[in-house]
Amino acid sequence: MAEQSTAPSRRSIFTASFVGTSIEWYDYYIFGTAAALVFGSLFFPQFSSVAGTLAAFGTFAVGFIARPLGAAVIGHYGDRLGRKAMLVLTLLLTGGATALIGLLPTYAAIGIGAPLLLVLLRLLQGFGVGGEWGGAVLIATEHATSRRRAVYGSFAQFGVPIGVLTSNLAFLAVAGLPDEAFRSWGWRIPFLLSVVLVVVGFVVRSRLQDAPEFERVKQSRETSTVPVAELVRRHPRTLVLASLASIAPPAIGYTVIVYMLSYGTTVLDYERTTLLTLIMLSTVVWVATIVGAAVLSDRYGSRPVYVIGALTAVIWPLPMFALVNTGSAALAGLAFAVAAVVQGIMAGAQGGLFSEIFPVRVRYSGISIAYQIGGMVGGAVTPIVATALFGATGSSTPIALYVAALSLLTLLAVFGLREGSARTQEQGEHQRN
Repeated sequence: MAEQSTAPSRRSIFTASFVGTSIEWYDYYIFGTAAALVFGSLFFPQFSSVAGTLAAFGTFAVGFIARPLGAAVIGHYGDRLGRKAMLVLTLLLTGGATALIGLLPTYAAIGIGAPLLLVLLRLLQGFGVGGEWGGAVLIATEHATSRRRAVYGSFAQFGVPIGVLTSNLAFLAVAGLPDEAFRSWGWRIPFLLSVVLVVVGFVVRSRLQDAPEFERVKQSRETSTVPVAELVRRHPRTLVLASLASIAPPAIGYTVIVYMLSYGTTVLDYERTTLLTLIMLSTVVWVATIVGAAVLSDRYGSRPVYVIGALTAVIWPLPMFALVNTGSAALAGLAFAVAAVVQGIMAGAQGGLFSEIFPVRVRYSGISIAYQIGGMVGGAVTPIVATALFGATGSSTPIALYVAALSLLTLLAVFGLREGSARTQEQGEHQRN
């Protein structure tokens, strides 16, 4: 009865998971937008236009490299000490790094120190984000009943499209400035706004508590001594398959929200405000699809729904580029909207699926590392490869085929995951004991 009286309400769980994750992804995505629009010329002016864009995307990718490390370190303490403390830490790390980026001097002011500091802060930002998603999913799913696990897991998933929406709104608000003003101080405003958002997120998350499921493990001293080592030793197959299963969503997502900004403005002559608006509008479709996919996942199973999403991710890249290449804003909007549906299907199922495949002792580490490895392969590399492929071929077809191939890896991997296997195994062990 004591547990029930102190258990957080569904509203408070939703708020802590959704609001905090939205803030963290806002922080993360404004970097991608800035990398596509201004970082090349401000921090790498000694390079050509294409090389500067590649360098900016390379700095963007550095954050992904830090994410698996952050997932391992933060996941370690999340599995040993608790989910709540780590969620507060990730918020402060990411938000602090983001605000400092908004204060950075450019290459014209301090030379090579500017890009070096940018890379350092991006590493810190990526490290913090590395432990965010896993903790946000678990703080929700570990409070949920088995019949509502996907819906609760989707709370954190709303943060991704909302982060895209708010980051694009922030840049859309300053994108109409004269070019000189935008490059001088306008781009800094979205980064500096992070300070206000972090304060809000901190207040919300400081009121959280860990779920009884984890507290029982902690109180009985059954937590893993070295979660990552146990994960690799006892669950290597699940870790590899979950990592591969995590590739398609960021591959599709970052093709749209990062690469398309550069490709659309420099190659196809779209206005940057047009593309930002279209991407922003697509997030509404993204959120709605997450809701629908989560409900269907709780009814029919998370894995079948995720398979459908991965299959659409294989099919959609070629039509998506064909629509964008027409130069029509309406058709580009359609392309982005369908891409949002593709991502939303997988996002709605992912939280519920991943919380079922790892045991509670290593769950924070397992889902965090898998998610971030998939993000690194699908998200960090894709804008760089896309830029290089177009530079070498002058065609978007190789880019579309590359994204489709990444999505095929995800589709094949999902078939190998065993939904509910970890919880079934744990229940059996408790019965034997």
